[in-house]
Amino acid sequence: MNRRTFVKRTGTAAVAATFLPHLSFSSVTATRPLGLQLYTLMGIIDSDLDGTLKKLSDLGYTELESAFSMKGGFYGLKAKEFAAKAKSFGLNWRAHHVIGAPFKLPPGAKLPTGKDGKPITIPAMKNLKENREEIVESVAESGIKYLVCASTPLATHEEIDSSIEVLNKTHELCQKAGLGLLYHNHDFEFKVIEGKVPYTRLLTQLHPEIKFELDLAWVTKAGVDPVSLFKLYPGRFPTWHVKDIDAEFKKLLPVGQGVVNFKRIFEYADVAGLEFPFVEHDQPADAFASLSSSMAYLKELLK
Repeated sequence: MNRRTFVKRTGTAAVAATFLPHLSFSSVTATRPLGLQLYTLMGIIDSDLDGTLKKLSDLGYTELESAFSMKGGFYGLKAKEFAAKAKSFGLNWRAHHVIGAPFKLPPGAKLPTGKDGKPITIPAMKNLKENREEIVESVAESGIKYLVCASTPLATHEEIDSSIEVLNKTHELCQKAGLGLLYHNHDFEFKVIEGKVPYTRLLTQLHPEIKFELDLAWVTKAGVDPVSLFKLYPGRFPTWHVKDIDAEFKKLLPVGQGVVNFKRIFEYADVAGLEFPFVEHDQPADAFASLSSSMAYLKELLK
C-alpha cells in the first residue's frame, strides 16, 4: 500500500468510526492507570533512582515503561531487582524499550555534551539483531508484559526486510518466554520508501501477534489519524505514548499543550485495545514539571 492509498483508507475509516459507540472517559483510567516512559527522565533517574521513583509515585503515576540506562542493565540493576525496587514505591513495571539494530547517530547528529563540555560516552547498547536471546532472557525474569522495539532501520526495502525478519525471530523467543513484542513508531515509518509505506509493511508483514505501541505525537506529525489506525487494525495497539507536539511539529510539549486531540483518541481506547497509556516527553526542560502538568491535564480530561 502506498501513502496515498494508506491516507485514503485511514480517512475513510475515520468517517466510519464516527458512527460507532465511543468509550466514556470515566472508564479509561479505572482499568488503565496512567504510566510513563522513563526516557522522559534520562539523565535524572540514573543519578537518583530511589528519589526519582518516589517523585513519580507522589505525582500519581503507577505504571512504568523503562528505557536505555547510562548505568547499564535496568538503571544499574538486574531485571528482578528493578522490578522489586519499583514495586517498593507502588510502581508496576510493564514494558521495556530496546533498539532493533546496532545504534548509529543520524547523519549530521552529534552526541550531547556532559558537564565537562565534552561529548558524553554511551555504553554499548544491546539490540535485537545481535543480542535478542540475551535481551529476552534478561527481561523475561522481571515479570513485565511487553518488550518494545523502540526503533529499527527502515530507510530502504532491504532494511525493512531485515527488520521484519529480526522482529519475527524476536517474537518467537518472546512467545516462549511469555512476553509480548511491540513496535514503537516515530514519524519516519510513514514516509514513502520506493512507493510503499514502511508502517503498512510492518502492520501487514509482521507476525499478527506482534502488536504496536502508538506514539501519539509522532503519528500526528506524520499526518495520520490514530483513530483511523485503530479502526483498520483493532486491538493491535495495547500501549500508547501519550505525548504532545506544537502546531509546527518542531517541539514536543507537555500533554495538553499542543495539537494532539487526546479527547477524541482516548474515546477509542477500547477499539485500539489499549492497556497501558504511557506519558512521555523527550528531553523536557523540566521533566517533573512536565510530568506533573501532563498528569493534571489527563486527570481532568479523563474524569
